[in-house]
Amino acid sequence: MARVAVEVVYRGIFQKNLAQRITRTIVFAAKKEGKVGTAFGRYGDSPERNGIPAKQFAVVADDELELEEHLAQYEPKDVDVTIAVDDTLCKGVESWAWYGLQPINKPTKAGGTLLVTSQQGRTDLIQDIHARSEPYSLGVVRGSVSFSGLWVYKEDHTDVRVLGALAKVCPELVSIESMEAAIRDQWDDNLKIASTRKSYERTETRVVEPGQGNPETPYSFVLPGWTEMEEALVVQGHGQGTGFRGAEPVGEFDPHHNQLGGAGYEPDRNQLFKKFSTRSMRPMVNFDTCIKCTLCWLHCPDSCFDVTPDGLYDANLEACCGCGVCDDVCPVPDCVVMVNEAEFNDNAGQWEFWQRDKEGYNQWMTGLVDQAKAEKRSHGFHHVGGYAEDIAEMEEVASDD
Repeated sequence: MARVAVEVVYRGIFQKNLAQRITRTIVFAAKKEGKVGTAFGRYGDSPERNGIPAKQFAVVADDELELEEHLAQYEPKDVDVTIAVDDTLCKGVESWAWYGLQPINKPTKAGGTLLVTSQQGRTDLIQDIHARSEPYSLGVVRGSVSFSGLWVYKEDHTDVRVLGALAKVCPELVSIESMEAAIRDQWDDNLKIASTRKSYERTETRVVEPGQGNPETPYSFVLPGWTEMEEALVVQGHGQGTGFRGAEPVGEFDPHHNQLGGAGYEPDRNQLFKKFSTRSMRPMVNFDTCIKCTLCWLHCPDSCFDVTPDGLYDANLEACCGCGVCDDVCPVPDCVVMVNEAEFNDNAGQWEFWQRDKEGYNQWMTGLVDQAKAEKRSHGFHHVGGYAEDIAEMEEVASDD
């Protein structure tokens, strides 16, 4: 077998327990076959923030020497299987703004496998995944996204269904029998064993050929060398931004009084940190019902709303982290609604679309909002008892899938 490495890419805090259970069980299963392994996180608790992409790893080898040799790296650079437990991570991940946007399949070996938890099909997912020059396989564990986070243990079977699929797509790691035995040792739950086996039997992959997928070049940054660094710790400041009329800046702007008379306002933003890889949902704005109360603009923790020339509020979707505060504070029903990020292929603003074609925009927006209300996807906020409400439904999905 030599060495097999698996990475689990997850939403920080929201899916921490889920990722840990997957990697830990891999190691337990490997020990059933006399192998050695270890599981570890790429980030600690302190920098791991809500929704920020983070990683857990499991590395399995035939002997301790081989395992230690591999772990001399800071993190595995070539993994046999990448597991994305939120399909919106397929658009790319940026954990620290050090490197820019990293394609979800970047560390995956040529010929390796990307395994995604999703309700989407493989053809739809490929549109989001950045194209690469080597082939790889893509598999889907069908199901809604599980937000089983740092303080929440959610028994929706996503963990064991991922593990069953992993045994199918990477048989050199461990057998399905060893995986089931490790799961039985931890949970002693026949339903979990059944979910594991059904996922194993039904998981299929397809080869993604070189050049298939999202053709864009992910943005990246050049880090300064040690001779270029400034003395001490330097945090560059930003201005307040300016009002604008078309492309022409027209001075500062007071959004409460619209003193510029028909001008808009766009704040200065840090161009080295584009927060869109953080979100699993994005806000949709009904410009027709907006009462210009300014609450979304005032409460947004990332200042992601631009003021339009007609005094409305349009989210800058490169700066939006998807936290949902705007949805929570808006006093008008369905004026700002968080919808599934997986439905979008770009970060274009919404106001210009609405200006061009109000009827078309409203039909598009209404469809996405109606779909969001019917879905179980969350942007991280929850109410007491909310996690328990859909256990029966997810067990049914696990049993029928």
